[in-house]
Amino acid sequence: MSDPYFQTLFADRIGGAQYGKTAAIYKFEKIKRAKRKALADYPDRKLLDFGIGENDGVADPAVLDRMAEEIRKPENRGYADNGTPAFKEAVARFMQREYGVTLDPATEVNHCIGSKSGLAILPAAFINPGDVTLMTVPGYPVAGTLTTYYGGVVYKLPLLAENDFYPDLDGIPAEILAKAKLLVICYPNSPTGKTATREFYERVIQFAHDNQLIVVQDAAHGQLSFDREPNSFLAVPGAKDVGVEMHSMSKGFDMIGWRLGWICGNPLIVRAFADVKDNSDSGQFLAIQKAAIAALDEPSIPRRIREKYRRRMEKLVATLRRCGFQCEMPGGTYFLYTPSPKGLAEGPTFENAEACSQYLITEQSICTVPWDDAGSFLRFSVTYEAADEAAEDALMAETESRLKEIRPVF
Repeated sequence: MSDPYFQTLFADRIGGAQYGKTAAIYKFEKIKRAKRKALADYPDRKLLDFGIGENDGVADPAVLDRMAEEIRKPENRGYADNGTPAFKEAVARFMQREYGVTLDPATEVNHCIGSKSGLAILPAAFINPGDVTLMTVPGYPVAGTLTTYYGGVVYKLPLLAENDFYPDLDGIPAEILAKAKLLVICYPNSPTGKTATREFYERVIQFAHDNQLIVVQDAAHGQLSFDREPNSFLAVPGAKDVGVEMHSMSKGFDMIGWRLGWICGNPLIVRAFADVKDNSDSGQFLAIQKAAIAALDEPSIPRRIREKYRRRMEKLVATLRRCGFQCEMPGGTYFLYTPSPKGLAEGPTFENAEACSQYLITEQSICTVPWDDAGSFLRFSVTYEAADEAAEDALMAETESRLKEIRPVF
């Protein structure tokens, strides 16, 4: 079958004339295929899915009630554009209460249709061809992907265990720094689970001043902090002079799929974001923004969710340790990032984390996500579905029964 006449018209950023012809299978597609095979090969064996990266709970009843009320109001039917002032004011209250950060809701806050869209919009405000975005890896790639769309370059900062999962800012070549415009960081970090100290943020602020660049701190997991009280980049003096912070209603509020987040911080950066956004979308449904106000104004919601995932994480770490895995409690997030075994005592060897992950899915019906960007690691998520603590304990028992005999080698 011949190519369609427009085959040569695809933009280079998505593959150009070769778009749609690649035979490469991406990591998450490989996982999906392996899961389908495991279900087909072992129909009577439950798939233990630790690969899910989204909350298993639904939004708080008060939030659902507010949403049900708001969707019936005719005044919420129109375009939200850059958001209702009431949502921005609720964000300002939340940031003050939870982090001690004072924000002007009119100039230093803007909503986005989830932090993903926010991270996609920001490069449009700053990246010209040849400009560099500094990004930590492993991590969420969206800001980097859009950087390349605009002709920019992504310089990867590996998060290594020997550097306590912080980026080596001192090791960036001078020629890269000369072209760098954005530094994208993420704490609590996904997927490593590392939380940020005040000293690290102070170092980042000084680095931004020294190199005249903008800091984008992705705080999607901001409320899921276990080893310290949830903290904010913007709470550190000088942060608002050099950057912004992205937040989400998903992780800390069980509002996965509602698609709502916000950017806050430096007013000129927020304004630039809002100008680009105004030409990219027409805002999130006003009823969702108003329901989110109920969530932001109820401190017990993120606390309850944080304690749920802390409890599950403690159980998972204890279970995996008993099975011979080398893991410890992460500082935050609902991800456990643990070294991947090199093989099994009486079984196969693994070239990398992806090979180990494929073995666990196909042979044990245990789903994880592999990361080989900065060493070989497996990511276990505690967002599995379990109705109560008894169900959590049963799932841990089943996990242990399958893993205790494989005897991982590191």
